[in-house]
Amino acid sequence: MNAEEIIRFIHDAKKKTPVKAYVKARAPIAFENCKVFGAGDLIVFGEWADVGPQLERYAAVIEDVVVESDRRNSAVPLLDLKGINARIEPGATIRDRVEIGDRAVIMMGAVINIGAVVGSDTMIDMNAVLGGRAIVGNRCHIGAGAVLAGVVEPASATPVVVEDDVLIGANAVVIEGVRVGRGAVIAAGSVVIHDVPENAVVAGVPGRVIKTKDEQTEKKTALVDALRAL
Repeated sequence: MNAEEIIRFIHDAKKKTPVKAYVKARAPIAFENCKVFGAGDLIVFGEWADVGPQLERYAAVIEDVVVESDRRNSAVPLLDLKGINARIEPGATIRDRVEIGDRAVIMMGAVINIGAVVGSDTMIDMNAVLGGRAIVGNRCHIGAGAVLAGVVEPASATPVVVEDDVLIGANAVVIEGVRVGRGAVIAAGSVVIHDVPENAVVAGVPGRVIKTKDEQTEKKTALVDALRAL
């Protein structure tokens, strides 16, 4: 998706505040437009605009109620993961309109925003962040806590592009508009503000090319196919 398509999607989306309510009541309560489980002691799934007024209306017969809510006027739902041919661990946050390639690995705490693309056999490690429209190629490793800056706003900005076979170390930052060439290595903690050539090794703040990837670096940064098996 380009920026204009994402902006239009967010603008046109019906904003939602879904809740889950546990209701203990002495009399029946009708919750229209909601999914209700149980009788007497109820579990109610629905929009707060539907659930809230009923809780007020029937307050006299409600003995106890607990309402869980984790968003307000949300425009972008989470991605439906059930049909994705990848390993996605609990606690990853992946928004709708994200593309996940075959055998990708998304670890706990990773955040992937709308419009991002994750290639086949790529690992997004713990607490890494892929901003809106960030593109990561095949057989990459994005290290724990790394950030690929997003570019939904301003709409004219160019997204981060990480080509195939790239390794980005823990807590590295790649700012918007940067292209990381195929086979490059970004050292942990680096801040990358310029394009990176193919097979370059970059380190530092700001990141600078310190050498071309050699056989020793290849061995140190080799991916493990067994981690991508499904």
